[in-house]
Amino acid sequence: MNINSDDLEYFIRVASTGSFSRAALELGTDPSTLSRHMARLEGAYHARLFHRSGRGVVLTEAGMVLLEQAKQVAASLQQARHALQGMASKGPRQVVIAAQPTIARMAFGRVGRALKAQFPETRVRFVEGLGTHILEWLASGEIDIAILYMPAHAGGLKVDMLLREPVRLVMPANHAHEGDTFDIARLGELPLILPSTPHGLRLLAESLVAKAGGALNIALECDGSTSVTKRLVEERCGCTILPLAAVADEVTRGRLRTARLINPEVAREVAIATAKNRPPVAQLWNVIQTIRGEVVDCVSAGDWPDAELIDAAETACGASILQPANPEQPGSDLSSTHP
Repeated sequence: MNINSDDLEYFIRVASTGSFSRAALELGTDPSTLSRHMARLEGAYHARLFHRSGRGVVLTEAGMVLLEQAKQVAASLQQARHALQGMASKGPRQVVIAAQPTIARMAFGRVGRALKAQFPETRVRFVEGLGTHILEWLASGEIDIAILYMPAHAGGLKVDMLLREPVRLVMPANHAHEGDTFDIARLGELPLILPSTPHGLRLLAESLVAKAGGALNIALECDGSTSVTKRLVEERCGCTILPLAAVADEVTRGRLRTARLINPEVAREVAIATAKNRPPVAQLWNVIQTIRGEVVDCVSAGDWPDAELIDAAETACGASILQPANPEQPGSDLSSTHP
């Protein structure tokens, strides 16, 4: 019969109090539960551990022998807990975190400051890249954690859903379109500046226009940074599609305009991801929770334009950390999103 640390902890408490009822009160359980644990111990060791009387219990000779050993086991477990807690407080020796450009711009500053404060001995490296590259880096172990737009097929990922943000049409400041929304059915009418395939924004735009029965009107292809694409739009070379967070500064200064894509509204989901096929980095949980906390604070403070937090109840099992992603999630066809 197997015994566990709870059995030994309960045994030590009963022995020290000399009473099942008093021990149960201190442990926050009931005497019958303690009796079951003690019966299991006695069955495992084939020995009576207590003499029972109306005034309580006293140890038998076998009980006294077990008590000395149980105290040593309890002390060892406590030392192990303290050692692990000490490791967790120091953080991993090194962690590599990657994100797509818009996410990196929104999150890396806050996350870097928080990690430096919480884990001063950890060497943190940030990497910026396209979604397809980030997925490859996760699978190969080149990075430990990704903050990314959810890909269409996430079977190899463990994810923690963070937020949802709409995709907007981005136009030159003097564009003739009126209003704050733009119907997807008309997207094919506009000259667009988009990355070449297989980048996520290009695939998204093609999918949206195809569903509306049209085709893209590509004015320019740009595989450079988001800043280059924005500059081309400012110079009236065409329009593009990006989240508001990518162009908020230019919109505030009157250099660009945006309209929310509708019918249906197009939104992307951002998650923290790790690879299923890679061994976890020590203390990775604490790093991930720090990242989550900083992103949540950013959105809650209104510093991530258009973003809406995803409630934990919406994720699988309501768990915050790292459940397999659902490839059928709305907006999940953005596997290598450009910004």
